Amino acid sequence: MSTTSLGSHIAARLVEIGVMDYFCVPGDFNMTLLDQLNANKDLRMINCCNELEAGYAADGYARAKGVGCLAVTFNVGGLSAINAVAGAFAENLPVICITGVPNSNDFGDPTKVLHHTTAEENFNQEHRCFQEVTCCQTTIRAISGAYEQIDHAISEALYQSKPVLIQVASNMASLTHPLFEEQPVPFSMTGKTTNEISMKRAIKSAADFMNAAAKVVLVVGSQVKTCKAQKQAIQLAESCQYPVAVMPRSKGMFPETHDRFMGLYFAQISSEGVCEAVESADAYIFVGPTFNDYSTCAFSHLLSESKMVRIDARRVTVAGKQTFGCVNMAEFLPQLAKELKPNDTTWQAFQRTYVGPGKVPSNGKDEPLKAKILYSHLQDWLHDDVTLLTDTGDAQFNAMKLKLPEKAGFEVQLQYGSIGWSVGATLGYAVGRPKTRMLSLIGDGSFQVTAQAMSTMIRVGISPLVLLINNSGYVIEEEIHSGPYNQISDWNYTAVVEGMAGTRKNLFTAKVRTEAELIRTLETVQSEEHSNKVCFVEVFLHPEDCSGDLLEWGARLAEYNARPPRH
Repeated sequence: MSTTSLGSHIAARLVEIGVMDYFCVPGDFNMTLLDQLNANKDLRMINCCNELEAGYAADGYARAKGVGCLAVTFNVGGLSAINAVAGAFAENLPVICITGVPNSNDFGDPTKVLHHTTAEENFNQEHRCFQEVTCCQTTIRAISGAYEQIDHAISEALYQSKPVLIQVASNMASLTHPLFEEQPVPFSMTGKTTNEISMKRAIKSAADFMNAAAKVVLVVGSQVKTCKAQKQAIQLAESCQYPVAVMPRSKGMFPETHDRFMGLYFAQISSEGVCEAVESADAYIFVGPTFNDYSTCAFSHLLSESKMVRIDARRVTVAGKQTFGCVNMAEFLPQLAKELKPNDTTWQAFQRTYVGPGKVPSNGKDEPLKAKILYSHLQDWLHDDVTLLTDTGDAQFNAMKLKLPEKAGFEVQLQYGSIGWSVGATLGYAVGRPKTRMLSLIGDGSFQVTAQAMSTMIRVGISPLVLLINNSGYVIEEEIHSGPYNQISDWNYTAVVEGMAGTRKNLFTAKVRTEAELIRTLETVQSEEHSNKVCFVEVFLHPEDCSGDLLEWGARLAEYNARPPRH
């Protein structure tokens, strides 16, 4: 007779796919499940202050490890987490959201009205809501089919690189079944198949098109990470010798130390010379792009489909006319590389006109710190073992222009753009990659949304460096549309975080108002005494000391948002 429960089987499956930590908030419908998950010594529970934090942490963990997981209770938990899950859906992150739901006997019973519901006999509200932000939803109310339900949901999350919802009835988690053996059938998943005929034709069409052009460039988009094609993109660049740019969401997905790397392609606010090089080319290859209002500076880019080879996850489109489906990006790129003729014409032109960044002059001794001084020192502070994470805000635009060391990482939520994402995501990413030092740039407005996650960081014992940019409000919103609603209360941020530490000693805090204080603080957080602590540094900047890129982007987005109706 089997002694392995449904909950322990779920735990084993999570470990098998690479989840070693999960983020949770307890509730009476999921506590038995949490007991079963916690019995697995290879799976660590990280209980969070609220479900939104847990969801953002699972997002960050998925970025670091490839897949994340959160476990919350029915409705009040799931619907609190749904904004974070929606963000993971938009950003193509496989996050497994497990919710404990009412006893299986209560489903369909019109005589029962339960707590955590909307006082209706139908318990499907959470399930229906998650249909919009997950690629698979399943409810386990019977033990006999649970094995297939779990494996199907996990497979869909990994296959589509999207979140899934697994609901587990409160009386199911501790039940056993013969299929839940100590050594179950190993989890396996068939990969996506490429149509060889389609790929051959796509290669010929793309190669003929690019080889006929004089000025050519290669632009890398964020789908390369989802498709596990980053190495293949590098191989393509080295073979064809085209100059390379990255889109905003793909910063950190192509080495910025590569000898053909130009910089960031961000429409009108690109790195110096990059917009001109890309948009004036005769032909360009875009690998895994996402063109939205953010990444195109309110669709102000001057790209033409007629000049583009667009390589998506499973499709290749040449000149906006020929489309080839069922072609896997990771398989296509190496084959295309063999057929492209080396062409460095655009690179040579870029080298002739490019003027590198000049030296930023220092502040006066007691002069208030300026943003350009701050980011100049952060550029010097970056090293291979750092992942730079930035929230939606002015910090995002400044961070985009920093040059990453070869092995450094970069994370941003540019598609969904949920203010406050970065605090929970810092927690999850740091848990997923404990040997990587996080440098998180978070605005004061964003921080106030999810500040509680700092207490979880301190309790778990990770060591991020969080730079709180105190510029007195929602500066990014102010540059899009000015108004009193962009003003926030000015907290004593270091005192707030110190209060969260309680008696724990693994916290360092500082306030920075001048360049001298910044230099001392950056040295201190790297010292042996503090490098393994949570370091929280409040940096004061003038509200109007924002990047020119934000001013340009904000003005264009405001104009785009204000277009009159067509009819």
